[in-house]
Amino acid sequence: MSESLLKVKNLCARVPEKEIIKGLNLTINKGEVHALMGPNGAGKSTLSYVLAGKPDYEVTAGSAEFKGQDLLALKPEERAWLGLFLSMQAPVAISGVSCSSFLKHAVNAKRKAQDLPELDAAEFLKLLRSKAKELNISGEMLKREMNVGFSGGEKKRLEALQMSLLEPALAILDETDSGLDVDAIKIVAESVNRLRTKDTSLLVITHHVKLLTYLQPDYVHVYADGHIICSGDMSLAQEIENNGYTQFRSEERRVGKECRSRWS
Repeated sequence: MSESLLKVKNLCARVPEKEIIKGLNLTINKGEVHALMGPNGAGKSTLSYVLAGKPDYEVTAGSAEFKGQDLLALKPEERAWLGLFLSMQAPVAISGVSCSSFLKHAVNAKRKAQDLPELDAAEFLKLLRSKAKELNISGEMLKREMNVGFSGGEKKRLEALQMSLLEPALAILDETDSGLDVDAIKIVAESVNRLRTKDTSLLVITHHVKLLTYLQPDYVHVYADGHIICSGDMSLAQEIENNGYTQFRSEERRVGKECRSRWS
């Protein structure tokens, strides 16, 4: 029997004067890959921010458990230390800080939180070189300032390197394929696939089927009007690719009920 990693029940969240998440339910077990698809403005990125602990959003109802702990009661850094990772749609550029220095501090912060000894410069460099080699990331790239002047593909590959070093239990990929050409999407997908294990789970937020053809998710969910209205397998993503979201918008309640029956 699969072990539950993330349990979200009737979650509601808002920004001032606007409710965005409206009674969302989602369970992700260890080793599972879930894809979240939906029209623009549905609140998919908001869900990722709420789970990661971005303070701009107010949770008004519901619960979220991660590894058996109350996720919503934890600070953003505590969620990261527990094993939650967010790969952002637009990673932040940090002038004056090299990639290698940023990554070293991130790794050691997590190790310290887990009562593990911090890695010294030599130990970290050995680990970094090994992980970077697996993802075909050059040493020159690691010397550059964090995401400064990086192409879209370089930013996303660096995010994959962070995942590899931090070894999260659950990685949320928020439109990690945004702005990438076909070749870059394939490279990023291959990088993510290298990191998949029986204990690592993914929540992939995307508009495009191309990325999912490489990742082959276990479940695909349609997210609209603040909650999941339909769930299925990879064939659901292909259905969306062919016909769009119109069917779900016009008959949300009926379609949601029918689609859930596909795998419940």
